[in-house]
Amino acid sequence: MAKLRITYVKSAIGYNMKQKATIRALGFRRLQQTVVHEDTPVIRGMVNKVSHLVRVETAPETVEEAAQ
Repeated sequence: MAKLRITYVKSAIGYNMKQKATIRALGFRRLQQTVVHEDTPVIRGMVNKVSHLVRVETAPETVEEAAQ
């Protein structure tokens, strides 16, 4: 299954508590932190709710893809 590389780029200060909770649930603790998650509908939905606070990229699945 594909993986998503999600980077926390904008602070959640001043935003709804549900959005702050979503950021924490994705595994973020500080700005500019990057996490990798499986590309599932659940993760996509969470990213959709905080899309204005994060940047999403597809992560290479294998070491060979990362080297190219």
